[in-house]
Amino acid sequence: MMRLVLALVALAVAACAYAGDAARGKQKAAQVCAACHGPDGNKPSAPDQPVLAGQYEDYLVRALSDYKNGRRNNAIMKGFAGQLSKQDIEDLAAWFSIQPQTALHDQR
Repeated sequence: MMRLVLALVALAVAACAYAGDAARGKQKAAQVCAACHGPDGNKPSAPDQPVLAGQYEDYLVRALSDYKNGRRNNAIMKGFAGQLSKQDIEDLAAWFSIQPQTALHDQR
């Protein structure tokens, strides 16, 4: 019984790890991300820009946070991510993670 309770608590914590709002993320993406990644994250404007649609939410939160605090080094992304609040990052991650990935993108 104790294992079941612990498993349920772990699932509840995992489900609440990010409190992103996809609708707010969509609005923020239109302001900040769409020019380079497309409005739904499927249309990168250059081959070295990733498709964001369909990525795992926790991955997107980590990547944006890493750009913001300098653990990832890209001048353009640092500038954009540096303007984002923690909530903005979670909202963007929520939005892009639920978008179906439709773009084929050469990652060479």
